[in-house]
Amino acid sequence: MDRLADLADAAGDLGELSGLLDEGSTHAGFLLTRRAAATADLRELQRIADAGYDEAGHELARLLKTPADGHGACPGP
Repeated sequence: MDRLADLADAAGDLGELSGLLDEGSTHAGFLLTRRAAATADLRELQRIADAGYDEAGHELARLLKTPADGHGACPGP
């Protein structure tokens, strides 16, 4: 299944990767999480986490903690 996930990832076949994740492929979960995190796709990360790949939930939590501008809160005057 890992090889199939790698082939689907190389082809950009997200449907196949999602199917492999649904079949229990943690490697497909890793690849989908990497893609979703790179684009900050919070909904996709939630979907991947709901499908059983826990690392997607951790990545989602990390992105939700990170300020959108990446600089943190501005200090007051």
